[in-house]
Amino acid sequence: MESKTRLQLFYTEMESPLGPLTLFASEKGLCSIEFGKVEQAMLKMKMNKHFLKHEFTHNDEKLSDAMKQLKEYFYGRRTSFQLPLDLRGTPFQLKVWNELQHVHYGETMSYKRVAELIGKPKAVRAVGGANNQNPIPIIIPCHRVIGSNGALVGYGGGIEKKEFLLNFEKQFLNEYSS
Repeated sequence: MESKTRLQLFYTEMESPLGPLTLFASEKGLCSIEFGKVEQAMLKMKMNKHFLKHEFTHNDEKLSDAMKQLKEYFYGRRTSFQLPLDLRGTPFQLKVWNELQHVHYGETMSYKRVAELIGKPKAVRAVGGANNQNPIPIIIPCHRVIGSNGALVGYGGGIEKKEFLLNFEKQFLNEYSS
């Protein structure tokens, strides 16, 4: 992990079918998407142990590509993202978040399968914990990870958002294949 030196973070807010989203980026790339308005999201970012010393600057331009790609996703015109990311977490979390990026649009995978794919088949609960700490929901599609029995288990933004995203993707996937 990087040292906790003063870091410039850029932010912007956008509307989505899930409500307001606040996006944060460092000079390296997108580092967080928070559900909610700027005030709530900034408070959560201030609490983030990986960004203890940082300054916020509102900057729509710095986050314009992320906003554009998210809008395309919500209009059903994008099934994957190509954005520079600035992920900060433990080596285990980074491994899980990397694997999540391989779960395709409209598909789901169990926590157990993610654990197997990262070479830690007994770490199902730890995968769930890493999934819950995903700083960039939607872009890193943690909503696509479900229980082994097919149940929608946990989501940082709430189960209703997870259910919305999964149904949304299935709807557009069916339209693409028609």
